[in-house]
Amino acid sequence: MIQRKEFDLRLEGLRQLLREMGEHVRAALQNAVTSLQNLDLDLAAEVVAKDAELNQMEEQVMELGSKLIVTQQPVAKDLRKIIVAFKISSDLERMGDLALDVAKVTLRMNTQNLVKPLVDIPKMASLVEKMVEESLASYLDENTDLAYKMAQDDDEVDQLYSQILRDLYEVIRNNPDQLQQALLLTLVGRYIERIGDHATNIGESTVYLVTGQRPDLNQ
Repeated sequence: MIQRKEFDLRLEGLRQLLREMGEHVRAALQNAVTSLQNLDLDLAAEVVAKDAELNQMEEQVMELGSKLIVTQQPVAKDLRKIIVAFKISSDLERMGDLALDVAKVTLRMNTQNLVKPLVDIPKMASLVEKMVEESLASYLDENTDLAYKMAQDDDEVDQLYSQILRDLYEVIRNNPDQLQQALLLTLVGRYIERIGDHATNIGESTVYLVTGQRPDLNQ
């Protein structure tokens, strides 16, 4: 078995990988929404191209964590740290996929003009970016208070998503010829809302790491 010091160093390696994944997701979401606001096809294509990097980092987390389990046979909180790393990496990878989906909407829009200026979608994305950042901070600092804050933030995201749906339904009612674009923007709202849900999942994982109990923050 490897020594405790080496075990802790490898755990820190897991934490660093997750930190990098979180930054990747935050940047991908920001760039995807910016690409949609400006109908910037090049920026959208960049988000798509960089998605493979996130997948590679998730694979690294799985490989490193699996080696730790095999060589160290950890128990109690040490084992929870590895299990939580697996779960968080999965949530982050899914967030990246959803940011990718937003960028793909930009590519589908191509040269269309937006039916209306985007206001609530960027606002919701900004809040979700903050959730991604704070959810990772809650994990890295083992801060359960910050983890529980995810539930409050998620409620605000849900309210913004509902407002986006109402606005887009009004667009469809007044401009039936804009149905396709309005539906695409509805999907964008859903993708961003789901990223917020995954950030909330990270908050739940943090509480599980610290207490051994997993709450439901997505109610």
